[in-house]
Amino acid sequence: MTPVKIGYLLPTRDQAVRGDHDLGQLIDQARRAEAVGFDSVWAGDSPVTRPRADPLLLLAGVAGATRRITLGTAVLLPALRHPILLAHQLATLDRLAGGRLVVGMGGGFRNANTAAQFAAVGVAFSSRISRLEESIEAMRRLWTGEEVSFTGRHFEFHDIKLAPAPTRPSGPSIWLAGGGEPALRRVARLADGWLPYPPAVQDYARDLAFIQTSAARALTPALYATLCLDEDPERARSRLRTSIERYYNAPLEAVEAIQAMFAGTAREAAGWLNAYTAAGADHVVIRLAADDHHAALEEFAGRVMPLIRMEGNR
Repeated sequence: MTPVKIGYLLPTRDQAVRGDHDLGQLIDQARRAEAVGFDSVWAGDSPVTRPRADPLLLLAGVAGATRRITLGTAVLLPALRHPILLAHQLATLDRLAGGRLVVGMGGGFRNANTAAQFAAVGVAFSSRISRLEESIEAMRRLWTGEEVSFTGRHFEFHDIKLAPAPTRPSGPSIWLAGGGEPALRRVARLADGWLPYPPAVQDYARDLAFIQTSAARALTPALYATLCLDEDPERARSRLRTSIERYYNAPLEAVEAIQAMFAGTAREAAGWLNAYTAAGADHVVIRLAADDHHAALEEFAGRVMPLIRMEGNR
C-alpha cells in the first residue's frame, strides 16, 4: 500500500489578517514543515477577496529554502490571469523547485465577494469555469516547449514558444478542486489530481468512485481539511470558530456546511482523517486553525501525523 502523503497549508491568510506581512516567517514555516516530515506545503490564492501573499512568489522563496518537499497551490484561480503569463510563471517556478510543483486550481466560490474580485480585475464571473478549462488546455500546450497556437472562446494566440519549459515535458501536475457532477466530470476529463473538501466522508467516497470510473488518466485523490486541535472539545470548537470567521468573514456554520472541518483532540483528529484515507484519499492537505502556527505545526506533526501514517501503512 502506498503511504498516505500529508501536506501543510502555509498560513498566508491568517498572517495577513493579523497585519503581519513578514514573509520570511512563512518560508521558515515551510522549512520547518519539511524538517518534521510533511510531504508538501501549499499556498492559497485570493488577491482581493481574502488578501494574502501572492502564492507563486511565496513558493518561489520556499523552493530555494527546501529540498525535498512538494510545493502546491491550494488553490490557484487561473481565470484571473492570462494563460501565457501564468504558464510562464508556473514553468519558471517548477524549474526553481526542481520539478516539485503541483498546481491546485479552482473556479472560486460562487458568492458576491468572489464575484467582486473577478470584477475588480475585469473578468466576467460567469466565465470563470470556461476560462479555467481553456487555461488548462492552453498551458499544457505552452509547457511542451514547442511553438504552439491556441484558439478558444476567451483566449487566442499564435506561434508562441515559452522558455524555460517546466522540468517535466507535460508540465506540473494539475489538481482540480470541486464537487457536484459538472465539477467531477471536469476533474475526470482534465486533471491529474482531485483536491476537494467535502464535509462527509461518504460523499468523498461516492464522488471519488464517480471520478475513477470516468477519468481520462490515473489521478491522485487528495483532501483539503481544516483542523483545530485541543484536548478540550468545547475550547477546540470555540477556537475553530474564531479562526474561520476571521479567515472568511462569515459564520462558521456556513463554511463548515461545505468544507471538511474538525475540532477536537489529536487522537480524534487522526481517526477523522483516517476515515477519508480509508475512503481513498492518498494526499491530505491540512489547514490548521490556530493562533500560534509554529506550535500547531509541531503538535500536528508529533501527535496526529504518526497515527495517520500508521493506519495508512496497514
